[in-house]
Amino acid sequence: MRAKTIAVAALGLLSVNLWASNVNATELPKILTDKAVQQTNYLPDYSYAGYANGERQPDISEYRVIDVEQHHINANDGKDDSLALLALLDELNNQTRPVVLQFAAGRYILSEIIYIQRSNIVLRGSGSGEGGTEFYFPRPLNYVKPPAELAELREYLLSLNKIQKEKTNNIALPFSQWSWSGGFFWSKVDGQRVKQYLSAYEQPSQLLAQAINGKQGEFSLTVNDASRLQAGQVIEISWYNPEGEQGSFLNELYGEEKIKIGSHHWQQPELALARQQVLITDVRGQRIQIKAPLLHNIRPQWHVSLSEWQHLQQVGFEHFKIAFPYAENIAHHVEQGFNGLYLTRLFNSWVDDVQINNADSGILTEEIASVTISNVTTGGDKLAHYSVQMGGVHNVLVDHLQVNNRVRHPLSFNTFSTRSVYANSAVAEQPLLDQHSGINQQNLFDNIQVRITLPAKGDKHYALFKGGGAGYWKPSHAAYNSFWNIRAEFTNRFEDNQPVLLDGMQDGPFARLMGISANQPVKVEYGPTAYMEGINHYYQDVPSLYQYQLNQRIKAH
Repeated sequence: MRAKTIAVAALGLLSVNLWASNVNATELPKILTDKAVQQTNYLPDYSYAGYANGERQPDISEYRVIDVEQHHINANDGKDDSLALLALLDELNNQTRPVVLQFAAGRYILSEIIYIQRSNIVLRGSGSGEGGTEFYFPRPLNYVKPPAELAELREYLLSLNKIQKEKTNNIALPFSQWSWSGGFFWSKVDGQRVKQYLSAYEQPSQLLAQAINGKQGEFSLTVNDASRLQAGQVIEISWYNPEGEQGSFLNELYGEEKIKIGSHHWQQPELALARQQVLITDVRGQRIQIKAPLLHNIRPQWHVSLSEWQHLQQVGFEHFKIAFPYAENIAHHVEQGFNGLYLTRLFNSWVDDVQINNADSGILTEEIASVTISNVTTGGDKLAHYSVQMGGVHNVLVDHLQVNNRVRHPLSFNTFSTRSVYANSAVAEQPLLDQHSGINQQNLFDNIQVRITLPAKGDKHYALFKGGGAGYWKPSHAAYNSFWNIRAEFTNRFEDNQPVLLDGMQDGPFARLMGISANQPVKVEYGPTAYMEGINHYYQDVPSLYQYQLNQRIKAH
């Protein structure tokens, strides 16, 4: 049995519901106020997540507004608008002036993937609610031409013989390429891989420099040759494990804990195990200043590289609804592709005020950084795979997400997600704060509200922290994933005052849990080396750790 950290309720019954709390615990935890505690319990600075590192909002006041009706894209005419919209986008791809595509109120029918392949473009509707803009997709991605961008994924699924097996349901079906990839609105950079799966698809790295040294959490690093680097450049910093199963970089990720580490950590030494996309702010000699704090220490044996990172920027999706017809869920990983947005290769971009109904996955992500996804609501009767998923992202902020439908992984940090944040969000059914293996690390669940119905009989416990993912990418997360002001509303089991156990995580090292509260007493079990404060407290003076850290940073400057 692995060692576990346990905190038991001591303050009695709390009054919490899904939208508001009467808990009044105004003191701050020592991890924010006590220097001795801070020195021995590293807490990442999450304030750099989001568009422009949280320092400003997008400004599109000077963008040219294009009324799509002038290009034969008309709402409520019962016709499929896919080809007309793709023709308009193709025309705009040859232009550079920033543009807003303005859609009227009403329904637009689409059945093809709408690729966004240029910077400085916004798809804007007339509102996400009643009387707004609706994009209706009558059939799933299963019926589009298989995208070349997912050829590597398709080969990977075949080579590993990925089969979903559920004997009791008579299911033995191959995984779908749409289970965690693809969407009808899809941002991409031509020629760039969506995600690394197979060494045969490796592309030559546009290496700019090799890093020599740097310290986790600081804003500078030394490189061997800075001649190809300049201020204003967005680069990717990559950390590798060339030392095999006992590699020292694995200690950087997981510490000395005796937890099982999956084979993908050492079987592909050419695969970066941690990546950070960041803006260079200054170059002086061999010393590079960057906008956001370093994700990890830098050591020569980790072959840390600085490379070009191809991306789009200033891409926005706002003020509309995405609707799918109801379709029965077949099985986990066998989704048909009712997927809304697929965001890849974006920097300083955003999604705002979007409703998504009856999706397999509302928003999927891969290789994006400094992006804000805000005011998204997912709903419908269908069992979904993801609501808004974070995979392969860095410094991404999902703010005010409302999950009203049943979702297998309602909030999920997936493979290679780093220093990203779910903030001020709520899950109304079967909640799970999912950490989906694949070296996701230094991520934050911040001011999250969940509604929980406990089993009618048996022990009072709920696996709120259960992690998913494949064994070859275990453990469930690397160091310093954090939880701040997690509030549960239990709907039943009030007949006694026994605390409810919130558990589910045994292999997540060095987690930080501050402010876990509910409308019943709770105790928390989280292994193997969690730091905990404020169990049965809600830190009312600081509802959001992200916002607190951002305010502190802005004040300091």
